[in-house]
Amino acid sequence: MTRRIVPDVINNQTLVWVSPTETARNAAKLMRERKVAAVLVMEAERLIGIITERDMTSRVVAADRNPDTTKCREIMTANPDTLSPSDTASDAIGMMRSRNYRHLPVVDGTNVVGMVSVRDLYAVYNGELQQDLRDRDAFIYGENYGTA
Repeated sequence: MTRRIVPDVINNQTLVWVSPTETARNAAKLMRERKVAAVLVMEAERLIGIITERDMTSRVVAADRNPDTTKCREIMTANPDTLSPSDTASDAIGMMRSRNYRHLPVVDGTNVVGMVSVRDLYAVYNGELQQDLRDRDAFIYGENYGTA
C-alpha cells in the first residue's frame, strides 16, 4: 500500500514555529514544552527555515554562542527541502537517508501543513510490518488453527 505523507503519516498537525527574530533559548524552550525535536521558522506565514535539536547542539552549544542573544535566523537551516502532502512515505525516507535529515517540513503550495519526522515514518512502517506478520500467521495457520 502506498502511504501518502498526508493523511497517512501526518494529519491535522499543530504547527510549532518561531519567528526569525526570536532567540535560540526561546526556540529551545518551545521545543521542550511541545516535546518536539524541530521547529519551523516562519516569517509572514511563509516558511523560511527549520531549527532542529542538532542545530541547537552544533550551532549554539558547541559554538559557544549565547542562546539569549543568538537569533533563530542565525542558526536555522534556511530554505529547507520540503515534502508535499502527496509525496509518499518512501519518498520521505529516501530524502532523509540521502541527505541525512530527521525532519522535513510538509508544504502544500506556499502553505505549511506539518512536519514529518523519521519517528513518524518508523511508526507507519512498524505498523505495516506488524500487519504483515498477522496476515502471514493467518495464512499459514488459518483463522482457527489449534482450536478444538
